[in-house]
Amino acid sequence: MSQTTASDPQQIDLRYMARALELAELGRGHVSPNPLVGAVIVKNGRVVGEGYHQKFGEAHAEINALDQAGDAAEGATLYVTLEPCVHQGKTGPCCHRMADAGIERVVAGMQDPNPLVNGKGFKYLRSKSIQVDVGVQEEACQSLIAGYLKYITAGRPLVTLKVAQTIDGRIATSSGHAKWITSAESRTQAHRIRSQHDAVLIGINTVIADDPHLTVRHIKAVSPRRLVLDSQLRMPLDANILSDHWPQRTIIITTSAASKEKITRIEEKGAAVWILPEDSRGWVDQSILWRTLAERGITSILLEGGSTLHTECLKNQVVDRVVVFIAPKILGSGIDAVGNLDIRNINGAITLENIHIKQLNGDLMITGSLRYHN
Repeated sequence: MSQTTASDPQQIDLRYMARALELAELGRGHVSPNPLVGAVIVKNGRVVGEGYHQKFGEAHAEINALDQAGDAAEGATLYVTLEPCVHQGKTGPCCHRMADAGIERVVAGMQDPNPLVNGKGFKYLRSKSIQVDVGVQEEACQSLIAGYLKYITAGRPLVTLKVAQTIDGRIATSSGHAKWITSAESRTQAHRIRSQHDAVLIGINTVIADDPHLTVRHIKAVSPRRLVLDSQLRMPLDANILSDHWPQRTIIITTSAASKEKITRIEEKGAAVWILPEDSRGWVDQSILWRTLAERGITSILLEGGSTLHTECLKNQVVDRVVVFIAPKILGSGIDAVGNLDIRNINGAITLENIHIKQLNGDLMITGSLRYHN
C-alpha cells in the first residue's frame, strides 16, 4: 500500500490520523447513533490496513482495518479517530482483537465520553503493554462526531439552525415567496450541510408554503430523514415529502389531536407518524421531542424553517450552532428569520462564538456556536 516519506514522528502521526478522518467520513448517513470512526494500520512506514465503521450494528473501524491487515498487524501502529471499545455491544470488543493481533502502538484522536468506554479502552490496551498516545488531531476528531458527543453528554441531538436570508433578516417576502433568496453556490453548500445531519426538521407551515423535498441534491451524499412538526396534522397528503420516491424517510410528529383517519392515510403512503404529548398551547412538547429523537437514534438535527420553529427552538435554548446565508438583497417588510425571543436587554442577546465567515458568489455564509445569556 502507500508509503510516506515524512521523517518527523509528529508529522507522520498527523498524516495518518488525517487519513483516518477521511475514512470515517465514508460512513456518514449509515452509522448513527454510533459515531463515525476511521482506522489506519501502519507497519514499517507502509499502510497495511484501513477501515471505517460502515453501518450501525456492523463491524467497527478497527476490526475492518485488522481484517484487511491480517498477519501484518503484528508489531504495527493503529491510528483511530476515537478510543476503541472494550465492552461487548452489537459487536465484540475492539481492544481484545487489537491485542490478539499483536498491535504494538495505538494512536487515538480522542477519548470516548461514553460511560461504557471513557478511558477503559486505553487502560486495557496499556495493561497489554501496548503504547497508547491520545490527542492527535483531537479538535478535528471532536468535530467529526459532534452529534454523537451531544447525544452522549446531554441526551439529545446536536441542533444546527440553517437560515437563508436577506441583509435585513427576511427569509421570504410578505406574500411568502422565498425562491431563491441566495445563490446557486450557497444552495449547494446548504445541501452539503444537510447531508452532514441525521435529520432535517421543519414546521408544517414550511411544508404548506414551500412544499420542499428536503433531499440532498447538487452533491452526491445520503439524504437525511425528514421530520415535520405538525401538532394538528395539517399535512397535505400530496406534499412532496409524502409522494416522492422516499416517503419512508419522512416522519410526521404530531399530538393526540391528530385525526386517526389521516394518520392511517399518511402511513399508507409509507411515512411514519409519531404521537407525542402536547404543551399548554397544544403544540408538540419540545422537551419530550428532543429526548424522543435521541432515544430513536437521531443524534444531529438541521432546522430549516420556518420562523416559528426557529423562534421556539431558540427560546428553549436547544440550538447549538447556526449557519446563516446572507444574500446581498433588501426586502423591507417580509417574514423574519426569527421572531420575538422576549429579550428586553441587549446583554441578554444570544451571541455567536467560534465564528467563521465565507463568501459564496456574493452571499456570505456565517457559522458559529451559540452562547445563551439567561
